[in-house]
Amino acid sequence: MPLSRAVPILTVADLRAAVETYRSVLGVEVLMDHGWIVTLGTPGGSAQISLMTTDETAPVTPTASLQVDDVDAAHEQAVAAGLEIVHPLTDEPWGVRRFFLRDAAGNVVNVLSHGG
Repeated sequence: MPLSRAVPILTVADLRAAVETYRSVLGVEVLMDHGWIVTLGTPGGSAQISLMTTDETAPVTPTASLQVDDVDAAHEQAVAAGLEIVHPLTDEPWGVRRFFLRDAAGNVVNVLSHGG
């Protein structure tokens, strides 16, 4: 299950101000806006960054989103490795299937596939 996309997530208090800061400094565009998370980048470009206040459906805010081809297989491997699952495998209303894991260093990571 190859990693197809990795996006860092910065937690911010004022989402709109943060979006405008990164747009003006880096010249990026809004690629996705759910009101509580905004992903910025260039259309068709590989570099992206997300800004988030709090996660709308999970108990914690992750530090990164990692997109894989088979999120179910990734979940099985995370459980088999004894990693803490912070947010269960869930089909979210915005079209992703995801779970959060906490790695050995304490980082919370959103692992997802689109089309869930």
